[in-house]
Amino acid sequence: MNVQERFDKTIKDCKRVLKVSRKPDKQEYLEFSKIVAIGIAIIGVVGFIIVLIGELIGL
Repeated sequence: MNVQERFDKTIKDCKRVLKVSRKPDKQEYLEFSKIVAIGIAIIGVVGFIIVLIGELIGL
């Protein structure tokens, strides 16, 4: 597969994805935002606990 064929395939794939995708409505956006915020909070808490344990055992 040469460069031109790969480029054409990539463009075709991008067009296909854009054709089936849609903008999320407000409810979906808020739900997604909440999930992302919860994930970030969980990662922060885990990091804090690791640092706290490290401080307690003197690392």
